[in-house]
Amino acid sequence: MWVASLLLGSLLGWGLVQMAPPQYESEDAHQAAAANSHDQAHDESHGIEIASAGDELDTTIGAVDQESHGPADTADGHEDSHEGEHAEHHGPAPAIPLWLVVPFAVLLGSIALMPFINEGFWHHHFPDFAFFLGGITLAYYLFGFSDPNYSHGMSYGAYQMKHVGLEYVQFIALIGGLYVASGGILINVSGRGTPVVNTGLLAVGAVIANIVGTTGASVLLIRPFMRVNKGRLKPIHVVMFIFIVSNCGGALTPIGDPPLYLGFLKGVPFFWTLTHLWPMWAVGVGMLLGIFFVIDTIIGPAKKPEGSTDESNQVDPSADQEPFGISIKGMSGIIALSLIIAAVFLDPMLKPIFPALAGIPVGAMFQLVIAAMAYKIANQAYHEANEFTFFPVKEVGLLFVGIFATMAPALGYLASHGAELGLDSPTKFYFATGALSGVLDNAPTYLNFLQVALSAAGEELNADGIHSFIEQEPGTKELMAISLGAVFFGAMTYIGNGPNFMVRAIAEAQGLKMPSFFGFMARAIVLLLPVLLAVWLLFFVILE
Repeated sequence: MWVASLLLGSLLGWGLVQMAPPQYESEDAHQAAAANSHDQAHDESHGIEIASAGDELDTTIGAVDQESHGPADTADGHEDSHEGEHAEHHGPAPAIPLWLVVPFAVLLGSIALMPFINEGFWHHHFPDFAFFLGGITLAYYLFGFSDPNYSHGMSYGAYQMKHVGLEYVQFIALIGGLYVASGGILINVSGRGTPVVNTGLLAVGAVIANIVGTTGASVLLIRPFMRVNKGRLKPIHVVMFIFIVSNCGGALTPIGDPPLYLGFLKGVPFFWTLTHLWPMWAVGVGMLLGIFFVIDTIIGPAKKPEGSTDESNQVDPSADQEPFGISIKGMSGIIALSLIIAAVFLDPMLKPIFPALAGIPVGAMFQLVIAAMAYKIANQAYHEANEFTFFPVKEVGLLFVGIFATMAPALGYLASHGAELGLDSPTKFYFATGALSGVLDNAPTYLNFLQVALSAAGEELNADGIHSFIEQEPGTKELMAISLGAVFFGAMTYIGNGPNFMVRAIAEAQGLKMPSFFGFMARAIVLLLPVLLAVWLLFFVILE
C-alpha cells in the first residue's frame, strides 16, 4: 500500500506539472542563467578560470533564489563545500505557487484530526497519507523543476529534494536513536508517591528531557511515575507530566525537542538555546511544578484512582513500608545514549579534516548503527518492563517522510511572501507560532515561522543567514519567541508534540481514563496557558 500510495501521488504530481507548469520569478534571468551556465561549463572544460563570471551571474539574478535552503545548504546547516568554489552561485529559483502548499496543509490536518475521526483507519493507513501527499510534491519538484542549470548540473527540484532527504535522515536518526536506546534503560522508583516525591520526579524529567529528548524522557519516566502513584493516580497527574516532561522541559537543547533540532540542522548553534532560553525555561517549568505540587497536595493520600478499570491500580500497602529510592538499570543503553548524543557533533568535526565527506550524513549513520546495536544487546526484560515497541518511532518516521517532502514548497513560498504576513515583533511570533504549534505538529510549525522571520529580515534559511539574523537583538528576540512558542505551546493539545499522544496511550493501557481531546485542551487552557502568558509578559514585555 505504501508503494502504491507513493506511485499514485507521484502520478498526480506529474499530471499537475502538465496542467500547471512552473513559472520562474524572472524568465529573463532564467534564460540568462542558462546561457551563462553553458558558457561557464564550456570554459571550465578547457581549464579556464572564470571566477568573475560567477560574480556576474550572482549580480544578474540577485535575490531571485529565495528558497528556504539557500546556497548549498546541507542537512547540518552548513555550506556544502564539496560542490566547489562556485557553490554559492545558482540559477534562479521558481516562483512557488500557493496551491503547491496544499499537500502540506492536508497532511498536517490529517495528523490533527484523523485519529479522532477514525482512529482504527488512521492507525493502519497513516503511511499511505504521508507517501501519497509526499509523492505529489516529490514528483512535481523532480519533473517540473527539472532545468539542470540551477546548480552544477542539478535541477532546482533535484537539489531541494536531495537536501530534504539529508535533513530527514539526520532528524530521524537522532529521534529514533534516542527512543530505541532509552527503551533498554529501566528506571525503578520505590516507595509511595507524595507531592514532594512527584514534584521532584517531574523536575528530574524536565532536566533529562534536554539530554535524551522529550520522547526519551517520557518513555523512561511515565511508567515509574504511574507505578509510584498506584492507588492515588489521577488523570491530572499524567496531564501535568505531559506539560512538564513531554514538552516544556525540553527547551534547553536541540536534542530536547524536535523543533529545536530542526533549527540546529538549519544552522542554529547547538548551545544557543541553552544560553538564551534558560531563564524562560526556569520560570515556565518552575511555575508548572508549583501548580502541580498544589494539585497533588489537594489530591491527598493514596486511594483507588478515579476512573480506573484496572484492579492492579489499587493501593499496595507494602509500598508505604519501602523507603523512597530510584534505581537505573541498563548500562548498555546509557552508553548508547551517550554515543548517539555525541554523534550530533561528528559531522562538524569531520568536515574540516575530510572535505570529501561534506554532504554525507556520517553522524546519522553512526547513530543508526549504535541504536541497532543497543537494541540487540539490551536486556529484553527491560524492554518488557518498559513495554517497548517500535510503533511510536515507526509512526514518527513514516509521517515525517511526508512532512519533510511537502514542507519544501511551504518554506519556498514563505521565503518569498513571509514578510507579507505582518509578523514583525517577538510577541507576534510567540503567539503565532504557539497557536499553530498547539493544533499542528510543532516541528514543521517552528521551521515555517523561522522561514518567515528570516525572509522578513532579508536572510536565507541556512547557517549563514541564521548567524547573521541572530547577531542583531531583534533577530535574537524573534528566534527566542519562535522557539518558546513551538516548545511550550506544543503541550496545549495531544497532537502538538509527538510524545503527548504516546503518553496518553500508555496511561490508558494501564487502565486510567484520560481526558478527551477537548478535555485535555480545557485543562491546558486553565493550567498551562496562564504560565505561557506569564512567560510572555515577563520576558517579552516587562524585560523587553
